[in-house]
Amino acid sequence: MSELPNLLEQKCEEIPKGQKGLVIPTIESYLNMLPGWDVTLDYATIHKTFGFKNYHQTVAFVNAVTWVAHKEDHHPNICFGYNECTITLKTHSIKGLSQNDMIMAAKINALLD
Repeated sequence: MSELPNLLEQKCEEIPKGQKGLVIPTIESYLNMLPGWDVTLDYATIHKTFGFKNYHQTVAFVNAVTWVAHKEDHHPNICFGYNECTITLKTHSIKGLSQNDMIMAAKINALLD
């Protein structure tokens, strides 16, 4: 977990089109440090479902995630219902995963620590 605090201290940066995404071993290393996050089979997105007691807690979490996303200028897909919220991250400019996705996943997890 030595890299996780490092992710929390980093800021998302603009990723130019054409830049290469993270390689699979790097993605796997980060996922080992990001409890609950899973990667799709094509390694293009990561996602996590968060559970809550009620709608109020779920919406409060969604609002906190949107605040972090605005601050980092890196915006996840968010799907939520009464007592759960699924966050999906990818870097649209490269159609895959970048360091920004790992930073956001760490910061989203930290909201509940």
